[in-house]
Amino acid sequence: MKSFRSVLVATSAALAVLVATPGAWAHGVEGAREHITPAFQTPIVNVPGKTMTAVVVDYKPGGVSPSHRHGQAFVVGYVLQGAIRSQVDNGESRVYKAGESWTEAPGAHHMVSENASKTQPAKLLAIFVADDGDKDLVMWDKK
Repeated sequence: MKSFRSVLVATSAALAVLVATPGAWAHGVEGAREHITPAFQTPIVNVPGKTMTAVVVDYKPGGVSPSHRHGQAFVVGYVLQGAIRSQVDNGESRVYKAGESWTEAPGAHHMVSENASKTQPAKLLAIFVADDGDKDLVMWDKK
């Protein structure tokens, strides 16, 4: 069984690659890109084999993320600041304001994730519940 430290290092390294190389995964998305910062990672002690990982996603005014998936992770999105427009699968596109949240089932397709404002920044806490050692927490669509 991998140690918490090794899983944390691997996930942090994978997220650091995403943050450091936006051109490699932008896939033609127009507008300002998001900035992803690792927040925490911890095993879920009462659910053996599962780990909770969180990242903070900062959006500049008009900032966008390309469509993506989160593998087999269960995801909670919680708006910390501003307003985020989100659409999961074929559901309705909705604007979530600070203090509001949504969930994404494992395998869901996150079609829209963007700052709903062209003038104010926005910030999102994304929490992933995934299998221990799962490194594919964000998989950008290829265009």
